Amino acid sequence: MKRVTIRYWIRCLGLMFLIIGLITACSHHTVKNTVSPTNLASKDCRVVQHTMGETCVPIDPQRIVTFSLPTLGNAIALGVKPLGSTYVDMLGEHTYLEGKVEGINSLGISSPNLEKILLIKPDIIIGWNAERQFYPLLSQIAPTVLFNWQNKTWRELFDFVTQVLGKQEAAQQAWEHYHQRVEKLKAALGNRYQNKEISLVFLAPGVIFSETKNSFPDFILQDVGLQRPKAQKAIAPSGQLYFSLEELAKADGDIMFVGTLTDDSQKFLEELKQKPLWKHLRAVQQNHVYPINYLTWRGGNLLAADAILDDLFKYLVNSP
Repeated sequence: MKRVTIRYWIRCLGLMFLIIGLITACSHHTVKNTVSPTNLASKDCRVVQHTMGETCVPIDPQRIVTFSLPTLGNAIALGVKPLGSTYVDMLGEHTYLEGKVEGINSLGISSPNLEKILLIKPDIIIGWNAERQFYPLLSQIAPTVLFNWQNKTWRELFDFVTQVLGKQEAAQQAWEHYHQRVEKLKAALGNRYQNKEISLVFLAPGVIFSETKNSFPDFILQDVGLQRPKAQKAIAPSGQLYFSLEELAKADGDIMFVGTLTDDSQKFLEELKQKPLWKHLRAVQQNHVYPINYLTWRGGNLLAADAILDDLFKYLVNSP
């Protein structure tokens, strides 16, 4: 057997034994990250409260792993480039993170790749409650903090990531940049859209939905002073309002932004365009339907918010 093959199998066996050891340790120490702050805090770490309890995180973490696009985008907005993150592979081209994720290891999508995380040797892992089932194992690899999205906003997630990374000064600068752009956009819009309704429509194959009141894109439209159609001002537990083809009138507005994610959802849009109900929408009749990036408008982080402002400048200020 070739030497390189032997080394490969030795490495695989080593990783397997390490994972088995961590799993065994987790079965006996599932409360490691939830001890009292008085026993946990030190000059090298500070206590952060999160959905799984309390964890002492490094004062100046260098080897960072993030889960979810909102967490990844917020870290980058704070001037921090993680060594690894989930969802990197699904970004594709022409998104708000294009050119910003080179060199970041992909850690999977729905489930984090534990082997890759072990190889990165992180000193902090930042995720959200979707990773609760992996928390006992992750917390044995590195201090792990999870954000609970329930009844929380994208701004609270940004504040959480800021706290974990200790980047309060960078956060203040990022918010100042955002608010300056909002004010500039409001000045450019004047009162042209004072009585106009801005509709948000997102498509998946056979599925039509909108983001509801107090969702990520709705917060930004509120900041700019733009109104949504009455049907889209509902509050839904998931933050999404689904409607059938027969309810397509709920998608209407003076302006309609439409986001698709895949070729299949784009194909679905082309099919919708042939429907009489689509052709009767006033945004369609007035030629005020604009394509937007699905991942950007549902990004849930400050970099995505900046990209949404770009779209609003492009379509509402600079379009004829």
